[in-house]
Amino acid sequence: MDLPARHVNQGDADALLALRSAAELVYRRMSPTLFRAWPLLEEATGVQCWVKHENHSPVGAFKIRGGLVYMARLLQREPEIRGLVSATRGNHGQSLAFAAALHGLRAVIVVPRGNALEKNAAMRSLG
Repeated sequence: MDLPARHVNQGDADALLALRSAAELVYRRMSPTLFRAWPLLEEATGVQCWVKHENHSPVGAFKIRGGLVYMARLLQREPEIRGLVSATRGNHGQSLAFAAALHGLRAVIVVPRGNALEKNAAMRSLG
């Protein structure tokens, strides 16, 4: 069966280029996340299951990608910055602290009162 031709508009093309650029930035700093077969889940669901373990990234979450891309783009726009300030509860703050440290910059992450002590410690440990 032939599929109908699909017109690619400029917005789609721009989005694809931005996605490719972001992927290149991320994979300069970290390996792609591995997929693992999950036999017990397959047995329970009756379908083949592959699990992507984002907890094996340098900060234990997929959000590291956003921090890496944000920091690279920020440095392209503002090459003289000395650091950044952000407000977040955890994973995003870890990604920003990780990315800032890679570039020798300081990250100040503001968290709400009562935030998880483990998340605070993780962000602090990254810079």
